Amino acid sequence: MDFISIGLIAVGLAMDAFAVSISCGFSIKKLKKRHAFRIAFAFGLFQALMPVAGWALGTSFRDLIAGFDHWIAMALLGFIGGKMLWEARESCQKRTNLLDWHILFMMSLATSIDAFAVGLTFAVLAISIITPVIIIGVVTFGMSWAGVLLGERFGCFFGRKVERIGGLLLIAIGIKIVIEHILTKT
Repeated sequence: MDFISIGLIAVGLAMDAFAVSISCGFSIKKLKKRHAFRIAFAFGLFQALMPVAGWALGTSFRDLIAGFDHWIAMALLGFIGGKMLWEARESCQKRTNLLDWHILFMMSLATSIDAFAVGLTFAVLAISIITPVIIIGVVTFGMSWAGVLLGERFGCFFGRKVERIGGLLLIAIGIKIVIEHILTKT
């Protein structure tokens, strides 16, 4: 597989992480560069490791998860998005700590399930996994970093309304994942 194709796959995989990163930037009060780094690192790491896992397990496991991977992603993103919507109506003191490793783990996992399937595809096509994993991880890190900073910039202007948008965005991404899965099956 050529470098441009891998790059396009990396950008496609990073889009969900980018969108979730924007919502994180909306929601984190007093965002610091280390917060953006933590989010970008987690998303980049998961996007890089999930293809490795998919590639290592090969095609035998694909049939087991393909039927419900989209529901897992929607449930995780829906839960976090719903929690953000709920908290946007409460006092600014009570918010989901999106930097908590448990929450960050769920968001990273939810946005990287597609990367697992890409890893399976690489295994079927007998493509070496090293170069794609590095590219996918670096692209996701960069896009996630930019997303957090963009989210912070816009979040400062719009306050809790933007947090609601962030929650709705997470829910919408979860729904999009399910719709894409349904459309590709028909």
